[in-house]
Amino acid sequence: MTDVVVMSLERWDEVWRRNQHLIAGLLHRDPTLRVLFVEPAVDPLHDLLQRQRPRWPRGLRPGPPLPSGPTRRLWLLESAKWLPRRLAPAVDARLASKVVAATRRLGWKAPTLWVNDPDGAAVLEVTDWPALYDITDDWLLADRPAAETVRRARAEAILMERVSQVVVCSPELARTKGQQRDVVLVPNAVDVAAYQRPQGRPGDLPAGPYALYVGTVHRDRMDIELCVDTARVLRGRGRLVVVGPLALSPRDRAQLERSGVALLGPRPAEQVPAYLQHAEVLVVPHVVTPFTDSLDPIKRYEYLTVGRPVVSTPVAGFRDAGDPLITVAEVSAFASAVAERVPDRAHRLQAPVSRVPSWHDRVEQFAEVLDRVSAP
Repeated sequence: MTDVVVMSLERWDEVWRRNQHLIAGLLHRDPTLRVLFVEPAVDPLHDLLQRQRPRWPRGLRPGPPLPSGPTRRLWLLESAKWLPRRLAPAVDARLASKVVAATRRLGWKAPTLWVNDPDGAAVLEVTDWPALYDITDDWLLADRPAAETVRRARAEAILMERVSQVVVCSPELARTKGQQRDVVLVPNAVDVAAYQRPQGRPGDLPAGPYALYVGTVHRDRMDIELCVDTARVLRGRGRLVVVGPLALSPRDRAQLERSGVALLGPRPAEQVPAYLQHAEVLVVPHVVTPFTDSLDPIKRYEYLTVGRPVVSTPVAGFRDAGDPLITVAEVSAFASAVAERVPDRAHRLQAPVSRVPSWHDRVEQFAEVLDRVSAP
């Protein structure tokens, strides 16, 4: 295993997700490994139509330093989608050609392809690279326009047929995708040491007690109306605080802020444990849908590692956890269950009840898969 091209669903930024944890661990584990991390293409025209400042492609560039230190073995690639697919049906093929051109610039001859974004199937169609498909969300179950769902279903069919290994992150994905072919289950995890190392209370938190949600705020996952109700019930006792990227309409954002939710936005990965450690209660106000049932929430591992009480709707990862720190509440009882725990300091930073898996464990599992894919 020497060179790997990763087709990612997210950019490489300070909000670390599964891909970044795995890649950083793999680079630390193997000093011969080189990685090209392909970020989603920017869409300047869409930004302009949404009256947002357009993001311009940053092209091929060295990656940032990693926790283990600076490295010249991580590269990032960001291209642009200049026109909608309905006007430029060959856009995915052009984006794939940019990926191939980037590997040539780097002098790579036969990298292994790691596809997380199903649109990465376009690269598989123009190369003979050995490949794996890492499924972290079942986007075929998400509420998306029909054309997007059809496109992704077509791409996934190509991947499921042609890659040599399929990896899934949740038992539900293992069940559903495993009906089509053999899959390997590699769940998510947490940096245990970082989350158990005591940190000071962040200065940007509102004064007083608070309930905390950490994660991307999007209607695919988040029950916006439940957050509004919870914030109102907490009024006078504490605040509902949200740390994470905000993928919200202006109307949803305004509704949350009017109800008293403190939307702090994303924070660098190394700062997130402090917000968790000082919360009275950690919350998961998620919708319960086939899409959320496909997930293995990273926050489950993060929440349990800091040993704080948790209140969750009955979603995958929490409803069957069997951990005494977790209270599973239906929507009708969720807000009151959170409010009952906001003034409660009795569980302050107690140790996790059971061992929480670390990213080191998952890196070893994923390295075995990559070795199988890359083997001649």
